[in-house]
Amino acid sequence: MPAPFRETAPARPTLVYDGDCGICRYWVRYWEGLTSGKVVYRAYQEAAAEYPAIPVDAFKRAIQYIQPDGATYAGAAATFRLLRLASGRGLWWWLYVHAPGFAAAAESAYRFFARRRGLLDRISRLLWGPTLEAERYDCVSGVFLRGLGLIYAAAFASLAVQILGLVGSAGVLPIESYLDSIRRHFGSDAYFVAPTLFWLNASDGALVTAAWSGVVLASLVVFGIALRPALIGLFVLYLSLTHAGQEFMAFQWDGLLLEAGFLAIFLTGGSRIVVWLYRWLVFRYLFMAGMAKLMSGDETWRGLTALDYHFWTQPLPTPLAWYAAQLPHGVLAALTALTLVIEVGLTFLVFAPRRLRAGAAWCIVVFEALVALTGNYNFFNLLTMLLCVFLFDDAALRAVAPASLLARVTARVPHPGRMATGLAIAVALVVVPAGLNWVSRLCLPQIMPPAATLADAISPLMIVNYYGLFANMTTERPEIVVEGSDDGRQWREYEFRYKPGALSRRPPWNIPHQPRLDWQMWFAALGGARNEPWFASLVYRLLSNNGPVVDLLAANPFADRPPRYVRALLYDYRFSDPATRAATGQWWVRKPLGLYFPVVTLDDFKR
Repeated sequence: MPAPFRETAPARPTLVYDGDCGICRYWVRYWEGLTSGKVVYRAYQEAAAEYPAIPVDAFKRAIQYIQPDGATYAGAAATFRLLRLASGRGLWWWLYVHAPGFAAAAESAYRFFARRRGLLDRISRLLWGPTLEAERYDCVSGVFLRGLGLIYAAAFASLAVQILGLVGSAGVLPIESYLDSIRRHFGSDAYFVAPTLFWLNASDGALVTAAWSGVVLASLVVFGIALRPALIGLFVLYLSLTHAGQEFMAFQWDGLLLEAGFLAIFLTGGSRIVVWLYRWLVFRYLFMAGMAKLMSGDETWRGLTALDYHFWTQPLPTPLAWYAAQLPHGVLAALTALTLVIEVGLTFLVFAPRRLRAGAAWCIVVFEALVALTGNYNFFNLLTMLLCVFLFDDAALRAVAPASLLARVTARVPHPGRMATGLAIAVALVVVPAGLNWVSRLCLPQIMPPAATLADAISPLMIVNYYGLFANMTTERPEIVVEGSDDGRQWREYEFRYKPGALSRRPPWNIPHQPRLDWQMWFAALGGARNEPWFASLVYRLLSNNGPVVDLLAANPFADRPPRYVRALLYDYRFSDPATRAATGQWWVRKPLGLYFPVVTLDDFKR
């Protein structure tokens, strides 16, 4: 619209507002921080005389945004033009100009609240707090990167102490054989199907070096040294080990760590795009976890009985899981319902205004902490809680953390620049549609073919993954007990480090370590040995008394010489009740279900 003439136009646009209006001053203070000196803010009570072409009543009704070139915008249009100057806020103006009906709706909403400023004041203070300031994420980014370094260090260290027993040359699933089979099947495409550095060298030394190198690089991130190169190295190494680990690395937390680590490469202090992408990751992970439970049709979730079974049927319970399992059904049903509410409903608040978003963050953090207290999920819950830091801003962190600590973690966070912003936008154009594809595949018939093609193309890189843990709750706990014998009559059990075995052994803690063989034994027990070809390899290694594999166990009953025979039995395990535990000291009770793997000798494998 035409603007009033001024003999000397200011170099910056001017926003004129009602200086007597409390809610106007509330938002102007926020806009001042957001636009960082790019706009002049003046109350109409002192500035109206300089703009005679604008009636005083117009100033009273709506804010006026006056550009140096003379163009003037009022109301919602003024707000969106103002936000356009703030980095990453141009979407609203684009919608105002191009989206049918958006401008009319925005102006109608503006007029509604302009006539009800008291209501707007109450809503604003409820959603954003008594004072509103431009949200910054320098401290948030610094805290996250240091925490991510610690989680990376734990994940790599956990792998380093078991990698040879899992996929080394004498491990359960040797990596060289795996890569050879991939190459034979896919030819030159094998390098894209399984992108891993171990195509160059798959020796035991390379595996161990890669794992410990990850610990070193993670330490650099913790101390803020060479952040970007270290983050790139960590992602490449963990992706390489994930593909090399085969079944032992096919867990959702490995994918979540890779997604979080990939985004961290592009994280700079105050990068709103990457901060939003992390919120999108938190939403997608939790929402898909909840929807997977509902869409599966599983009766335990729909009937709110899932937690009646979960604490004792989950892979590796903690000692507190025994106590949780004794809770009354009514309490467990309420907790089951609360799980679905948090995962399916509450997660939408990650995109809400400041206070609602922070409330959702605390609910998620408490929820994840309770899961961690009752189940050994390595770094999974810790990483989820760390991701929730992006639901806060620097002001929230300053309220709970010492200023000196925040200053140290923020000091070496990379600064944003044009290249960093451009890369963040490019990443968003990939991960957002690919993530939408996974959500749509779970919730709706596939309606996004281009996004599906993109998601499939980048799937080997594991930068956008599917989530949905415990979509179907197990209601029984079959447990494999592996035994060896010298004569075929007297059998001795192999004791695993963490999975249930001896009835009187208290469930151990192993967070943040993940004993991957113990976890895989839980999956193996749910199906037959024919569905788990790696299990025969495990038996073969036990018959050979293979060092790296036996070292994965708590104790070797045949330390002097290997057994002649090995077999595996299947038992039904359950937590003992309080009376049984008080009388016998047993945490578990069990009953035999039959033979899981037949009696074999080394000669049987040579045939």
